[in-house]
Amino acid sequence: MPLVRITVAALRFTARWEEERARRTCAAFRGLLPFRNRLIQARWSGEAAWVPLGDLATGVGHENPTSHPAPGDLLLYPGGLSETEILFPYGATLFASKVGQLAGNHFLTIVEGREQLAELGRLVLWEGAQEIVFEE
Repeated sequence: MPLVRITVAALRFTARWEEERARRTCAAFRGLLPFRNRLIQARWSGEAAWVPLGDLATGVGHENPTSHPAPGDLLLYPGGLSETEILFPYGATLFASKVGQLAGNHFLTIVEGREQLAELGRLVLWEGAQEIVFEE
């Protein structure tokens, strides 16, 4: 099974695709790899960081949606009520935006590096935006 390498500053994570539950979302994101952007502290979702993607059209709707991801369960919100984004929970999270609670597609799960999630939170909260890279 192919895995995804995620690098945030000096932190390294490995994630598995959630293809059984979010096949279209995984395929859409896989088409963007390698993907580079900035990860910033979420404003409304609690202990989570996010990658704002603006009006990026992913071509997927909701599949395997959740508002309560566990730490390390990455979501892709395909847009609609709020802008398209990737949510990267590092602690207690309730996915939301200024318009209220949202549900995003759980498409990646961190399988290696979970012990670094607290440090990821500290980085984005206290040191600001961090470069994030996704590679297969």
